[in-house]
Amino acid sequence: MALFSFRGLAVLPLALLAATCQPRRPADSLPASPDELLGTWLQSNEESSGDTLVYRPNTYKFPPSRGRTGFAVGPAGRFTQFDIAPTDGLDRREGTWTAPDPAHLQIHLADGKTPDYTLEIISLQKGVLKLKQP
Repeated sequence: MALFSFRGLAVLPLALLAATCQPRRPADSLPASPDELLGTWLQSNEESSGDTLVYRPNTYKFPPSRGRTGFAVGPAGRFTQFDIAPTDGLDRREGTWTAPDPAHLQIHLADGKTPDYTLEIISLQKGVLKLKQP
C-alpha cells in the first residue's frame, strides 16, 4: 500500500506553469482612486515601447522634442486631450472622463471628431504612468 502518489506530482508543474503565464497587474501599481491621476500628463516617447505608452507629469524635465501629446485629468470629470498641432504647438480638445474601475478611464471628447475611447492603465508608480496602447 503506497502512502504517497507520484501521479499528482505530474500535474503540479503544469498547474504552476499555467498560473505564472497569466498576465498580472499588481494591485499596488494601480491608482487607488482616480484622484491620483489628476494633473497634466505628457507622453515620454523615449520610454514608450511596443504596446506600452509612458507618460510623465508636465513638470518632468523631458529632453528636447518637436512636440509631445498628452492629456489633463481634471476634477469633476474634466478632461483635456493635447494633440500636436500643424505648427508644432498643441491643440486642446475638451471632454470628460469616468472611471468604471481602477484600471480604466473612459474618455468622451466634446467635439465629436473622435469616438469615445478607454485608457487602460498598466501602472502608476513614482510619477510614471504606463498605459496600454489602444
